[in-house]
Amino acid sequence: MRIRMAKMNRPAPVEVVHKNMRFLITHNPTNGSMTKFIEILRQYDTDTVVRVCKSTYDTEPLVEQGIEVLDWEFQDGAAPPKMVVENWLKLLKVHCKEHPHNCIAVHCVAGLGRAPVLVAVALMESGMKYEDAVEFIRQKRRGAINRNQLQYLEKYRPKYCLKSEKNSLTSGCCIQ
Repeated sequence: MRIRMAKMNRPAPVEVVHKNMRFLITHNPTNGSMTKFIEILRQYDTDTVVRVCKSTYDTEPLVEQGIEVLDWEFQDGAAPPKMVVENWLKLLKVHCKEHPHNCIAVHCVAGLGRAPVLVAVALMESGMKYEDAVEFIRQKRRGAINRNQLQYLEKYRPKYCLKSEKNSLTSGCCIQ
């Protein structure tokens, strides 16, 4: 007897660009889909992948391609812990200075909850209101951000650590 798993229909990766920030929200790859995943990352000049779900693939092929992988797992459906947000904001500040034209990919299992929430935090830190950040992401990623995460974003108080003084619109990854 053979059991076949139903193929999951996952949304395509989407690029979220605001001012001079670039993010790629995607679902998690598998070892079998890694070659295609790397091709997609290359299309968007991605040099960093932030994985916020359990490890389901070998990172070596990414590292061999010069792509840094950061593991900041947190619970599915939940808001990000304070430490994850702090690490995320530190990454964005450094990445902006060192790799201003590259994209940061963020993924969870389906790319609908944890990954979009981190991107929303970045948008809010750049000066966007939470409602606008959620709508902006949902225009590209329908179904993104659940009720718990929405409540977190509503209560989140940005420090505006990514807000541009010049309000520059040049292409790049992060505002600094």
